[in-house]
Amino acid sequence: MKNLVVTEEIWKEGNMYTAYCPELDVASCGRNIEESRNNLLEVIEIHLEETAKLGTLKAFLEDAGYNLNTSQPTLQLDKQVVAFNPRN
Repeated sequence: MKNLVVTEEIWKEGNMYTAYCPELDVASCGRNIEESRNNLLEVIEIHLEETAKLGTLKAFLEDAGYNLNTSQPTLQLDKQVVAFNPRN
């Protein structure tokens, strides 16, 4: 089985934490950072399992920007956060 490299963004909204994976466009939440991260990983696993069952996993990952022709699936998108400025 190959490892999939993903990005997670976590932010606080009120008393909950939201975790988001921009490459796969999936999100989850939790009462703390660890719970939101664990929930996100679970959502990603379920999403990948379900798309595999439907026979659309390869297309889904390629559409998300992954190159599946390597031993380690890599993103072809060169997206990096270069600044973050909260505004009031």
